[in-house]
Amino acid sequence: MRGEVLHYDEDQGFGFITGADGNRYTFTRENLRRQSAMPNGTAVEFQPGGGQARDVFSIAAPAAAHPGTKAALAQVSVPPATAPPAQHFGRSSETAEPSDLWGYFWRGVTQNYFNFAGRAHRKEYWGYCLFWTVCLLIIGGTGLYTDMDMGGFDSDISGAVTVGLCGTFLLATVLPSLGMIVRRLHDIGLSGWLCLLILIPTIGSLIILVFALIPTQARENQWGPVPAGVRV
Repeated sequence: MRGEVLHYDEDQGFGFITGADGNRYTFTRENLRRQSAMPNGTAVEFQPGGGQARDVFSIAAPAAAHPGTKAALAQVSVPPATAPPAQHFGRSSETAEPSDLWGYFWRGVTQNYFNFAGRAHRKEYWGYCLFWTVCLLIIGGTGLYTDMDMGGFDSDISGAVTVGLCGTFLLATVLPSLGMIVRRLHDIGLSGWLCLLILIPTIGSLIILVFALIPTQARENQWGPVPAGVRV
């Protein structure tokens, strides 16, 4: 499909393309076939899929204004607009969009282990929550089976293996889980510090649940561009 580059941040390796079908697609540096420079307005060919452009390559350079025209004077006198710097803490992660829900969980506990920057759309958040819960159930079930087999519930310290395994898992995933909540809040235009609401018994978790259900902001905000994979 043919399209035109709307914006490409070469430092971040992330940009947007308007396709001939009228839809907007995201792309990353890894999606470029031949060159890394993609000025705004460059005509390109690409393979669309799931809101993302792949195998992107330019087919024509952006048209330059003729010297002496008003457009040329405007280009000289008016500096290009730049996006406001992202306000965040932690590190940002520019990685390819996972193809399944497990990929969101795995990326959350590996590449995004200490990532409190950027944005996370609803599918990423709930994919992480789903497999976090599945893993906790598996680990808890393994601990219960081991305790029962060893007679752990007949000892003075009942369920020691179950408590130990589940406690280790919870401690190991507390940072990526908080990071996921912070990035989900960023995605709807809210400060990540609102994650502290979870410390309020009962009602805090319900508030976070409501925030997690709100759709993605369909525009770039102070925490970054619209996440890859979101159709806007």
